[in-house]
Amino acid sequence: IWTAQAALRGIVLDALLGTGVSGEVREPYASVIAAINASGLPVAAVDIPSGLCADTGRLLGAAVRADLTVTFIGLKVGLFTGDAADVVGELVFNDLQAAPELLNGIDISARRLNPINLPRLPARASTAHKGQFGHVLLIGGDRGFGGAIMLSAQSALRSGAGMISVATRSEHVPAALARVPEAMVLGTSSANQLMGLLDKVSVLVVGPGLGQAAWGRSLLSAAANSPLPQVWDADALNLLSEHCVNLPGDCVITPHPGEAARLLGISTAEVQADRPAAAHALSKKLTAVVVLKGAGSLIASPDGRLAVCHQGHPAMATAGLGDVLAGLIGALRAQGLAAFEAACLGVWLHANAGAQEGKSGRGLAASDLIPAIRQLLEEQAPCLK
Repeated sequence: IWTAQAALRGIVLDALLGTGVSGEVREPYASVIAAINASGLPVAAVDIPSGLCADTGRLLGAAVRADLTVTFIGLKVGLFTGDAADVVGELVFNDLQAAPELLNGIDISARRLNPINLPRLPARASTAHKGQFGHVLLIGGDRGFGGAIMLSAQSALRSGAGMISVATRSEHVPAALARVPEAMVLGTSSANQLMGLLDKVSVLVVGPGLGQAAWGRSLLSAAANSPLPQVWDADALNLLSEHCVNLPGDCVITPHPGEAARLLGISTAEVQADRPAAAHALSKKLTAVVVLKGAGSLIASPDGRLAVCHQGHPAMATAGLGDVLAGLIGALRAQGLAAFEAACLGVWLHANAGAQEGKSGRGLAASDLIPAIRQLLEEQAPCLK
């Protein structure tokens, strides 16, 4: 009989608790898990690390930190989001050649994004021209935050949008033209200056560097009254949570857990405790496609679809990456993808570019992802047949 004082040897095979566990881990399991984690030995988990919630990816008080997890029959969403990245280790899936009829009653709660099931942009005809691939208007960059909207603009340009316009503070125009000369940059002091431009564009990206002062509120109000497809990020979401504006239809929003919590009126801890439920709730509340960012990003649609992207790298914990993602999704929408499909492809490209660039370690800059995203997009959906 194993005791807390016994020495562990060899390789630890964790099969203590399964997918049906509910509530916090109790004794004697908590002590056994602590001993496994303190042993320093290689750990292989059977189906799921003990103490990790299979539905939410939340640690149930204590969980085994596995080096390898071998999961069976079906993949569990909790293996890919929340705290999972810290405890799952390398993941191996074996369907055990289960008969299809055995899986008929199983609820497939989320689609794991991979190169096989990703949405695809069509190849371009040799006679293609810029007017066929959308005109993205990016709105943001209040005083002191001009870099955010330029990261979004550069990302949208390099992700294939036909034309790019930027509405930002007049003080940022010279720097914007120097950074992205391909963009049409409008120095904007009031929302009235947007009215003529809104009739000429096809997609809006709103929020990077927008600020929460009167300038940003007025521009966001003008965007909210437009029927165009939109991507809202950053301060657009902060203003939305304060009920300063109404979210338009056909919109993608890209909150991090803190922003999602404010929009739902709950705590960040509650969002992280059940990320799939939070993403679904926010999508239904706002009738929008929601990208809940973080480890194991989730994409939720009002019609109930849920996708999960587990790729990424800890070096991505740096400023500006959300601005790049917003511009990327805007460009994919401009090229004809629907909201959920654009969000799924954008999140996958962004995460995998981060994983690729993160191999160099700390010091990753948001702009480092943009050429990597362009390369991955071409590999996934070549421009020419």
